[in-house]
Amino acid sequence: MAKAEIDAGICGFKTTCIATKNADGTIHLAVESGCKAVMKLAEQFENVEPIKEVFWRKSLPGIYQATPQCLSHPACPVPSGILKAIEVEAGFALPKDASIKVSKSNE
Repeated sequence: MAKAEIDAGICGFKTTCIATKNADGTIHLAVESGCKAVMKLAEQFENVEPIKEVFWRKSLPGIYQATPQCLSHPACPVPSGILKAIEVEAGFALPKDASIKVSKSNE
């Protein structure tokens, strides 16, 4: 099991994604979020094929294809966090925190 805890930022929503490998190699996703848009996205991806999601092939990963119809903010880090959980559970990456720090200067 791989778990991603995602703090989306100024919106205040937190999302948890638990990815679990099924016997057939697909990944089961359990997503919890206070964001209705994230939950709309997650409903479409209960079980995914990890190779189709975490590697650039001839098309975008399914999660990124569905994101514009569900989320209104392109900079939302939740889809990326879900993909990180998938790749770790599939064995394509080691678990390591990722972060984005944003600041503004008045200079």
